[in-house]
Amino acid sequence: MLDTAVVGLGWWGRVIVPLVQSSAAFRVRSVVDPDRERALPFASERGLNLAPDLGSVLRDPAVQAVVLCTPHTLHCEQIIAAAEAGKHVFCEKPLSLNRADVLRAVAACEANDVVLAVGHERRFEPPVIEAMRRVRSGELGRPLQVEANFSQDKFLGMAADNWRMTEREAPAGPLTATGIHLLDLSVGVFGPAQQVFASVRQLGSDLRNGDTLAMLVTFKGGGHALISAILATPFVGRFAVYCSRGWVEVRDRAHPESPQGWTLTECVRGSDPVSRDYPAASSVLANLEAFARAAQGIEPYPVSRAEMIANISALEAVIRSTGSGAAEAVEG
Repeated sequence: MLDTAVVGLGWWGRVIVPLVQSSAAFRVRSVVDPDRERALPFASERGLNLAPDLGSVLRDPAVQAVVLCTPHTLHCEQIIAAAEAGKHVFCEKPLSLNRADVLRAVAACEANDVVLAVGHERRFEPPVIEAMRRVRSGELGRPLQVEANFSQDKFLGMAADNWRMTEREAPAGPLTATGIHLLDLSVGVFGPAQQVFASVRQLGSDLRNGDTLAMLVTFKGGGHALISAILATPFVGRFAVYCSRGWVEVRDRAHPESPQGWTLTECVRGSDPVSRDYPAASSVLANLEAFARAAQGIEPYPVSRAEMIANISALEAVIRSTGSGAAEAVEG
């Protein structure tokens, strides 16, 4: 078991805590939230110690790892503090909002020999694993283009001052909520991005930071990604990779918070498309358990630090592009 503290008991932290408590891979030692009055009933209901702050769990020798479900601008310094305390780190996405910070965070984890994992659960969906296997094997030929959409309307019921909808914490509207997952999958297919052109608009809601995002990403090794993310329409999720000898597509039936399964469709030149249904499974828990295995030295965490850096480098360029209205080069 990995003795763990969960930091942040907002919407997603309250999804994470029951998952890690249900897993034999974890023992939750403490939870942390700055709003103790709001957090205490939840902690008590789950039978958990509510620690006063992050520093207290980082000083606790019984805590081996932290799971960060905190606002995006806090991630870099919290990752560094945890790494310097010798704690393994699982951080919700995005790891940071700029390349400079993600380089600092990764360097701290490397210097202190701790595992760093990130909340990109889309990589752990069984049909996505299969789709990526097929693409990487070369069976479908050279990857040419990704087309992907991850949209939802869960934020429409949130308070107007929620940090998830502020320019500081969530620049480019849907980018940090959903678009970042598709950037990550695209990096997984093509490697580091070269240039992005992105546009964000407020079209279907009162979300002042924008509710509709479109991105065109080009990659250093060739290929494109066409990505859309919307916060003002009911859930839809689609990830498709088009290759020189065929294509593969994954369609989600529900949001990863409450998975209901997927459909994978594949077409190879000369054959008809073939579809396969996948039953519901918790990709969020699968990601967390992969982190636990890595922290215990059982097997490496499957998302490389180079890909983490490449994803945030692309994210930073997307933010610049939505502000400038022009194509922006990706650093690195």
